[in-house]
Amino acid sequence: MKTRQSGITLIGFLIVLLVLGFFAFMAMRLVPSYIEYFGVKKAMNQMASDGGSGDLNGIRRDLIYKMGFQYVDDATIRPQDITIDRRNNATVLEVSYDKRIHFLYNIDFLLHFENAVPMRNVQA
Repeated sequence: MKTRQSGITLIGFLIVLLVLGFFAFMAMRLVPSYIEYFGVKKAMNQMASDGGSGDLNGIRRDLIYKMGFQYVDDATIRPQDITIDRRNNATVLEVSYDKRIHFLYNIDFLLHFENAVPMRNVQA
């Protein structure tokens, strides 16, 4: 009786392993930036609930201080990335920044993050 073998060959297995390794390497490069972004969002939500001081420089200083506790790198968000805007009779704290991540050789990822939260007890 002749039986037909089924399964993946060694070369097929290596190709699948190569593709999985490529995506795992991509995830290892990108996931820390998203974790950092969630830290920025958490610090912004803390600022929104606290209210913060009235002037822009004080709010920037407080937000950068709170982001330090969330392990946000100081080089990621510059003070000019933090703005305060007035919308619908409410003060809104906005953070918008870009992060460039080197991937392979001359290939980089450019990630754009932005978030806005309404502030309490702040007059702009």
